[in-house]
Amino acid sequence: MRSSLSVDVKAPPRRVFELSRDVERWPDLLPHYRRVTVHSRNGERVVAQMVAIRRFGPLPLPATWRAEQWSDASDAEDLRLHFNHVRGVTRGMQVSWHIRPHGDGGSRVTIEHHFERALPLLGRELLPELVNRFFIRPIAGRTLATFKALAERAA
Repeated sequence: MRSSLSVDVKAPPRRVFELSRDVERWPDLLPHYRRVTVHSRNGERVVAQMVAIRRFGPLPLPATWRAEQWSDASDAEDLRLHFNHVRGVTRGMQVSWHIRPHGDGGSRVTIEHHFERALPLLGRELLPELVNRFFIRPIAGRTLATFKALAERAA
């Protein structure tokens, strides 16, 4: 399963990158993130347990995963955040954020997800598609919308 979500932000790419790259701050910045617990650090790489809330009507359901995260600012035309999910239902998922210049001083932020995981008797596609539809798109969509609002407010 490959999916992507994008949003245009009326703020420079570097501002969006600096705002979003520190996952430890996400619970302070994103109302749907409850907790980020750092388990290890190795230079720029952080392994953290992340907990976000996915609402199903009035029912708040916590989604939990552990990911290795690092950022890459080596290309000013494509600032990147990377996540490699190492625990949880989404173990093996690769996530890349691309923060690129777009428009007159603004940015386009795209989050790409790549996830393959087979379920016995059900195949390789069911779990990734369910996770994408019911968790990735709602949580990542809310994350993008919130970072957009924060970056534009700061601009």
